[in-house]
Amino acid sequence: MTDRKAFIYGINGPVVTVKNAPWLMMKEMVFVGEERLIGEVIAIHGDSTIIQVYEETSGVKIGEPVETTGAPMSVTLGPGLIGNIFDGIERPLRTIKDMSGAFISRGLRPDAVDMDKTWEVKITAKQGEEVTACAVIGEIQETSIIVNKVMLPPDVSGTIEEIVSSGSYTCRDTICKVKTADGEIKDVKLVQEWPIRTPRPNLKREPISVPLVTGQRVIDILFPLAKGGTAAIPGGFGTGKTMTQHQLAKWSDADIIIYIGCGERGNEMTQVLEDFSGLTDPKSGQPLMNRTLLIANTSNMPVAAREASIYTGITLAEYYRDMGYHVAIMADSTSRWAEALREISGRLEEMPAEEGFPAYLPSRLSEFYERAGYVKTLNGNEGSVTLIGAVSPQGGDFSEPVTQNTKRFTRCFWGLDKSLAYARHYPAINWLTSYSEYTDDLAPWYNENVSEGFLPARNEIVRILREESSLMDIVKLIGADVLPEDQKLVLEIARVIRIGILQQNAYHMNDTYVPLSKQFMMIKVVLYLYEKCRKLVAEESIPVSLIRESGIFETVIKIKYDIENDKLEKFDDIFEKIDELEF
Repeated sequence: MTDRKAFIYGINGPVVTVKNAPWLMMKEMVFVGEERLIGEVIAIHGDSTIIQVYEETSGVKIGEPVETTGAPMSVTLGPGLIGNIFDGIERPLRTIKDMSGAFISRGLRPDAVDMDKTWEVKITAKQGEEVTACAVIGEIQETSIIVNKVMLPPDVSGTIEEIVSSGSYTCRDTICKVKTADGEIKDVKLVQEWPIRTPRPNLKREPISVPLVTGQRVIDILFPLAKGGTAAIPGGFGTGKTMTQHQLAKWSDADIIIYIGCGERGNEMTQVLEDFSGLTDPKSGQPLMNRTLLIANTSNMPVAAREASIYTGITLAEYYRDMGYHVAIMADSTSRWAEALREISGRLEEMPAEEGFPAYLPSRLSEFYERAGYVKTLNGNEGSVTLIGAVSPQGGDFSEPVTQNTKRFTRCFWGLDKSLAYARHYPAINWLTSYSEYTDDLAPWYNENVSEGFLPARNEIVRILREESSLMDIVKLIGADVLPEDQKLVLEIARVIRIGILQQNAYHMNDTYVPLSKQFMMIKVVLYLYEKCRKLVAEESIPVSLIRESGIFETVIKIKYDIENDKLEKFDDIFEKIDELEF
């Protein structure tokens, strides 16, 4: 940091103007006012520099100093992040609570990680070794689930001049000295800094080929998401965006979950913290927080920090991706983030575009979603960042700018339906308006790891649901009684699919999470029942009403509760009951 100071010329909410400070750079982090509030340079016009302040500016006066740091807005990356809770600019909220109580005082800048905590470091590199950028030189057991791999920064490579032996070290200790190609000696510690708006580099992007298995049938069967992919969950108030993301965070097979509460209500974030703290990770049996990182930026926190929160989250995700982990980010919600953009843009007096959002809304959204991907890292590992962004369109209007622009940059769209939610059908994902462009990319994986019959069965399920939708237009006009029996059967089987497969109970031990093997057996049973009933209707002229009286449809609907996830042999009994149907 230098001693050069500018002075505040104008204040407009979180936007501060200074004059005659030519040394300030775009995207540079600065300290604003006597309380040294954290800010970032966002525009330079002639002799005026515009600063976005990430803390409450009430009480700040004209003439107070602005200090330069000479560095961009960055986050600290190192051991101790997992299991912690941060605000939008990576200040640990638990530490702040100890410092200032229930409310965040201004000007606090606690370290993101405990710099004095001792970690047991297992050194894996040797003196004299040639190392590339992001090379792993040691390991730390960060939690009972996650091993933190001590890496060189992405901009450091060369020959190891000195390295410590395995032992106990703090984040302040230098554990390695690297001589670069130009002869400079770089000190490497357990922590490193990285600018939040600059993507961490990788060796190359790998093609999408592995699904993110969520255990939620409507997603895994109809609209799968790939590791390294992007998905949007739009829906009006009360349709279950947050609860759907909770289920994905709890049950998806990502190694690490980063949950960003961006502008959401404080009580929702409180529920997230309470829920996650009491949950057990189904894969390891350890507490779920041992592989979860939370960023809480509620609606009553400074609006500028909300804008930064998603960049903070994605940078943390890329750090763990570079270690070879598969990271899933839940951003809830990007609409609140876009509203922060709109508010700051208005204070900057920029020309508004549609619905008052700034004209650069699409480019900002693309910058965020393009940082997802399945990559080969600089150190040769494979890792991924999967982005799942909730969108909260006002009045559930999917034609508004944030939803429409999000659809441009995501390949998976889970549209939540108000009528389904009000009918207690959860997840309330509408199977007619939603889509996934990953299905064909994932076909080889499904053929190898589930069954070659999985995707054909899935396509038949989709066909039946679409046929039901067409038939319902007729039913609304003239009623179901006039339909021929084969079409009545389609409606009945579609009902079995909707209630027995697409509807899921998050509070039932057999239904909250369902492995792909059971999901495949469930759709096989439904299609087997459809074929059997079709023969009865076509060859023996048995009416659907008589088949319904046998109770077989209700039996198939209840298999999601009656058959445990690890006892798939019980499906044989269901197939036998279907075979025994006689009239």
